[in-house]
Amino acid sequence: MIPPTATPAVVATATRPAGPTEPPLRGAFTALVTPFTRDGSLDDAAFGRFVRWQVLAGIDGLVPCGTTGESPTLSTAERERLIAMTVEIASERVLRAPVRVIAGTGTNDTSATIRATRRAAELGADAALVVAPYYNRPDARMLEAHFRAVADEGDLPVVVYNVPSRTGTNVDAETFLRLASHPRVIAIKEASGNLEQIARICRDRPRDVAVLAGDDAWTLPVLALGGDGVVSVASNEIPSELVALCAAARDGDWIAARRAHERWLPLLLANFRGGPNPVAVKGALALMGLIPTDTVRGPLLPLDTNAREAMAATLRQLGLIDAGGGRIRAPQAATPQDRAPLDVEGVRSIQDAVA
Repeated sequence: MIPPTATPAVVATATRPAGPTEPPLRGAFTALVTPFTRDGSLDDAAFGRFVRWQVLAGIDGLVPCGTTGESPTLSTAERERLIAMTVEIASERVLRAPVRVIAGTGTNDTSATIRATRRAAELGADAALVVAPYYNRPDARMLEAHFRAVADEGDLPVVVYNVPSRTGTNVDAETFLRLASHPRVIAIKEASGNLEQIARICRDRPRDVAVLAGDDAWTLPVLALGGDGVVSVASNEIPSELVALCAAARDGDWIAARRAHERWLPLLLANFRGGPNPVAVKGALALMGLIPTDTVRGPLLPLDTNAREAMAATLRQLGLIDAGGGRIRAPQAATPQDRAPLDVEGVRSIQDAVA
């Protein structure tokens, strides 16, 4: 058992093997919402249907128990249940391209984060999304010690999550580039909004370490800087479209990538209006018929009437719901040669099941 008072030292206990390779994480990874019933209980059935729809739509990876999944309000048992379900469903279909599962395990307690990461490894996750510790605001030396301890002891590859607007601390370029020498640090989810910092990380990171945008509206700029994809809120609503945007950039088709960005930018922005994430995206998913309710756990509240009407107008404008609301568009797999055939009837059955 890890002593709760353990304080790791900054020691480079492992180094990354030499040799340029591609990052193991590339493309669009959905930061999954957590559906709740109207009384706030975990809705296992709705979550299972939703994850299956994501897989059918061709998503590259799934991220349960992150901020979008309302991790601060989930019990340990609920987090483990969601991770286990995601792993199970992601492995149900035989795909030529695997659907990676990156489990949110980060806390502001190093020992607790190590325990959660070890448990995610036992449940079959491919990697851990580890947010910078929040509230206690460690400095760069302490941040490096924290992430190295999790990488050393957590039994999973680590995706460093940098989101200063939520944590009150920034994993700067120098700190991350030192961390990137660790063989278990495989990516950063960058949501600092600092273009210079992101550019430097993209330029100087090892070639087998991924840079993933942490804000949908920054996906195209991060890809243009040499980044590898996005951990996305919007791919809850439009998974195949975000996969296609990332694939176009990877293939050097910047015209297609830019058109996709411009096409969906109204939704990328609407997802952050009316309340903190995931309030708006849950409202949208309920309007689209993809989850039964837009229930969030306190202290969050669902969209108010005006914000819900604004979101519905955006969804209608983009063709995601009809005039009456609730109709979903059948997604098209972004890379059919790498995916199993799309079960359109299975996709449409989701709406019938939650109606």
